[in-house]
Amino acid sequence: MENQFFVDSEFLSPEALKRKHELETNPASRKNHMEYMPGMEIIKSDIRETVMAHVEEYDYDKYTARDVRAALDHETCSVEDFKALLSPAAAPFLEEMAQKARIETGKHFGNTVYLFTPLYIANYCENYCVYCGFNCYNHINRMKLNMEQIEKEMQVIADSGMEEILILTGESRAMSDVKYIGEACKLARKYFRMVGVEIYPVNTDEYRYLHECGVDYVTVFQETYDNVKYETLHLMGHKRVWPYRFDAQERALRGGMRGVAFSALLGLSDFRKDALASALHVYYLQRKYPHAEMSLSCPRLRPIINNDKINPLDVGEKELCQVLCAYRIFMPFVGITVSSRESKSFRDGIVKIAATKVSAGVSTGIGDHESKYTGKEAEGAEGDEQFEINDERSFETMYEDMSEEGLQPVLNDYLYV
Repeated sequence: MENQFFVDSEFLSPEALKRKHELETNPASRKNHMEYMPGMEIIKSDIRETVMAHVEEYDYDKYTARDVRAALDHETCSVEDFKALLSPAAAPFLEEMAQKARIETGKHFGNTVYLFTPLYIANYCENYCVYCGFNCYNHINRMKLNMEQIEKEMQVIADSGMEEILILTGESRAMSDVKYIGEACKLARKYFRMVGVEIYPVNTDEYRYLHECGVDYVTVFQETYDNVKYETLHLMGHKRVWPYRFDAQERALRGGMRGVAFSALLGLSDFRKDALASALHVYYLQRKYPHAEMSLSCPRLRPIINNDKINPLDVGEKELCQVLCAYRIFMPFVGITVSSRESKSFRDGIVKIAATKVSAGVSTGIGDHESKYTGKEAEGAEGDEQFEINDERSFETMYEDMSEEGLQPVLNDYLYV
């Protein structure tokens, strides 16, 4: 495991430090990451097996310029074509891929770009994921907003004009149980036309409850689809169970959710295989649940508190652009989100080519939207952030910038009847 992922242990108690060291150095001390924990729902689905069969046999070095040329010439992009477009052989074709992706985006989304903002309501976590600022062994300011504080944050965001919100928590059932999240979603429905959640994976009945509380869609990052690498990065907690996380979107759809979003965190493992797996996860689930709205995110690693050396390794902006263009060519109808992890210049460029959704007015900390949006000092302590963002533009600035780029910012396009 790469040592640069480990966080500073200066503030840990001797007992915690001993346990942390044991988890990092002794695999036998860790639970089997393929074995379900008590209370985790097991669903019978062939999606995981199908996706991983493709990933295991994917040798991207075997693809040639001829394969890429054929993929670009085909009217419809097959799975095999997509694999070629993700390969190193496609790098010299990036400009042509961008042009084809731009055409496909224009056909299905016009010149629109959707805007939303995330709201973190708690940063307590029970997992030890070595690359995440929220992990339970990282010494940060922890905070959980109460309902009054949540509503205040939502009022500030809604007053800016935003109509879609994504509610996030750290992965702690003890501190952020499903009922707490549900109550926050009920509040969100008062202020926003579209409500999403990005929380720890839950069972079908719990997703059904959240849907009844007003949730429209669920986002889950698989982080990496490489289950061997996954084991070395997720050392403790419910998140360690790789198959339970994989099936989260399908459980959400069974629970009545209108939409689901997928992602790998590029830079944790082989980004080409993770990109392939993410897209095929969408591709096969869309065929099983054709009524559902599917979307992809494409985040890269970012520095965290107590470790500023966390970076996406071999995934530069050119590689990220290649992945996004390949996604668009392969799945023209799928929404693609590019987060504030990326720079202003990259996001301004990619929304003209392949991306359809960007976040604005972003904070990954807890309880600081009032100070961020209004300039007022926050009342009481604020919780620390999950990672460092790159693009800090406000909603108003993002809206103006998108308009000046010739795009039509969209706040919501869904009506309840």
